[in-house]
Amino acid sequence: MDEKTTAQKTPENKGEKENFNYFVRVSNTDLDGKKQIYTALTKIKGVSFMFSNMVCNLAGIDKTSKAGYLSDEQVKKLDEVLTNLSKHDIPSWMLNRRKNYEDGKDYHAVTGDLIFAIENDIKRMKEIRSYSGVRHGLKLPVRGQRTKSNFRKNKGKGSLGVKKKEGAKSGRT
Repeated sequence: MDEKTTAQKTPENKGEKENFNYFVRVSNTDLDGKKQIYTALTKIKGVSFMFSNMVCNLAGIDKTSKAGYLSDEQVKKLDEVLTNLSKHDIPSWMLNRRKNYEDGKDYHAVTGDLIFAIENDIKRMKEIRSYSGVRHGLKLPVRGQRTKSNFRKNKGKGSLGVKKKEGAKSGRT
């Protein structure tokens, strides 16, 4: 029991706690420092578990280490890998913008760039009046879902079905 208490009071553990950051900023997103780095990276819009695993491997960072213990150099390396994926040999099936409409190239968009690209895609579909563009414009489901019971406009402001007129007689008297 005495060994455990002395191990907690060593200067090395105090130094680790001083270097711990509760928030790590990568690609303009605050990541939770208490989570493992490959889990924390998924909070960035456009980064999935598989993609974060690949980014950790490309940056040479242990994916199971806590995000708060990363040094500034490691954070810069992660940010550089996420912003310049074209420098690394990445298979095209891992990217989210394959054969882009404007230039026909493959790339991966994250955070604000991804939101901007999706908005432009929806605007283009609305302009050319494609089926999915019309559905977006009418605020209806685009991917073939049923609309009888879902996607209703009044969202609980009244019941479904037929309403009685105020002066109507009841069925049995």
